[in-house]
Amino acid sequence: MRIVIQRVTEASVTIDNQLHSTIGHGLMVLVGVREGDTLDDMRWLAQKTVNLRIFDDEQGVMNRSIQDVGGEVLAVSQFTLNASTKKGNRPSYIHAAGHDLAVPLYDAYCDEVASLLGKPTRKGVFGAEMQVSLINDGPVTIIIDSKLRE
Repeated sequence: MRIVIQRVTEASVTIDNQLHSTIGHGLMVLVGVREGDTLDDMRWLAQKTVNLRIFDDEQGVMNRSIQDVGGEVLAVSQFTLNASTKKGNRPSYIHAAGHDLAVPLYDAYCDEVASLLGKPTRKGVFGAEMQVSLINDGPVTIIIDSKLRE
């Protein structure tokens, strides 16, 4: 699995011109599931998400987690995180997991983050055409891959 975490002052998902989900201060997370990903990958990324120290402390040092600051999380499924651009100029998505694997792992990730934070994870709609808006705070954007573990 791959995730892109962005520290935000606000973020939202709109579907068919209707606001679907919104958060204030917190994390906007794009979630990409690859073929071969497991519950272990999901759990590792959920732990990273809630424990990653990317919020400022009193001295302005990124030393606090989403748990520490009481922020919110908005997670959106994003199969294009698994694009391969090795050949040509048109990305290939052959490594992206199919619906049968991707939906349960995306949902499990959202549930695990919610459980660890003690508050709901706001979500997009898997497979929907969504417009995602956010104000990246910092900007802070971090990419994490469960296979690389870095």
